[in-house]
Amino acid sequence: MGKAADAFRTISEVADELDVQKHVLRFWENKFPQLHPMKRGGGRRYYRPEDMDLLRGIQHLLRNEGYTIKGVQKILREQGVDEVKRCWQRPAGLKGGTGEGKPKSPGRRKGARGEARGRPHASAAPGPASQRVIAAAIRELEVCRRVLTESAAGGASRRVGSRARQRG
Repeated sequence: MGKAADAFRTISEVADELDVQKHVLRFWENKFPQLHPMKRGGGRRYYRPEDMDLLRGIQHLLRNEGYTIKGVQKILREQGVDEVKRCWQRPAGLKGGTGEGKPKSPGRRKGARGEARGRPHASAAPGPASQRVIAAAIRELEVCRRVLTESAAGGASRRVGSRARQRG
């Protein structure tokens, strides 16, 4: 049984939940002053639910949206903590639920040709060439499925026949 949604979490629990190392969380605390977990005796950190939402937003912007630390810092300064807290809950490509697209920031990482690196937008439709490649891959997978299904069915009937011969 896990903790309640409104329970405080230790740094180990947060690191496991977000799939990051503990030192990364401590680093983010230094880079993002808006993130300040409660500290108890001995310096133990306890993350509140609000801290968790902010961490999820920071992680989403860094990992999924391709922002740099400076880019996320700029979003926090210009758009506020609440915007970052909400960004991980929205479908990709939506800004504030209006469908205007991703926020532009000079902190975005760019590839050699200027396009953003990382995963493509979830809303981006594949072009005609990509559609042909996908269709060919699907056809090939269907052939593989038929071959596997036929070999599994044939193997089962052969096994039943061989057992009957062994008993007889």
